Amino acid sequence: MRDATRRAVVWEALRAVLADRTAALGRETLDIVDAGGGTGGFAVPLASLGHVVTVVDPTPDSLAALERRAAETGVGVKGLQGDAADLGDLLEPGSADLVVCHSVLEYVEDPEGALRAVAGILRPGGVVSVLAANSVAAAVHRSLAGHFDEARRVLSDPSGRWGDRDPTPRRFSRETLAALLGAAGFAVGEVHGVRIFADLVPGMLAESDPDGLVALERAAATHPVLRDVATQIHVIAYREQTRTGAGERE
Repeated sequence: MRDATRRAVVWEALRAVLADRTAALGRETLDIVDAGGGTGGFAVPLASLGHVVTVVDPTPDSLAALERRAAETGVGVKGLQGDAADLGDLLEPGSADLVVCHSVLEYVEDPEGALRAVAGILRPGGVVSVLAANSVAAAVHRSLAGHFDEARRVLSDPSGRWGDRDPTPRRFSRETLAALLGAAGFAVGEVHGVRIFADLVPGMLAESDPDGLVALERAAATHPVLRDVATQIHVIAYREQTRTGAGERE
């Protein structure tokens, strides 16, 4: 159920981006890079829509699964082994219209450096779709589990972690994620909350009306209060037209 709600909200935003970019560029096919795209959960459907998609992922097993999924679907997706920070070494500057960067910034050594690498391969006006873990939600979830000290620690920890045993290296608030994107040369557009209610309501209730829950998640995704307590923050950001750098074109 969590995956269904996540995909519903994120896909709705991505479809709007695809429509906007194809209209602005006057072509139906976009060049898309999925950084950390794993087995192709987003990449393969994007390729099925006719776009040219490249997945960059550090795990050979994930890339092998991506190849199988693409073959079963009857689409072509290029897979390259590497980290988000390696994008500039693997791909040409200014070669992408859209970069998908989902559940990546939590784990890379240098999130800002990874976003700068993303900016380097985007064409001016290109778009990045960022999905990242929310520190505020982590505090809520730890408190609901009765771990009040850990919840308090999340709120004060610069990385949004609840302790040494926390499996997530870092989390972000809406403000810190926006600041990170701005520092990397992006203008922040729409911000969505993902899995606002899905991770809070009991599983039995979620399963009794999955369509209703998805509809609720869609309605709440851009609510100025509710989006900030979502498990994940989804940001659509744009490579600034005036940004210049090594290997980048005006």
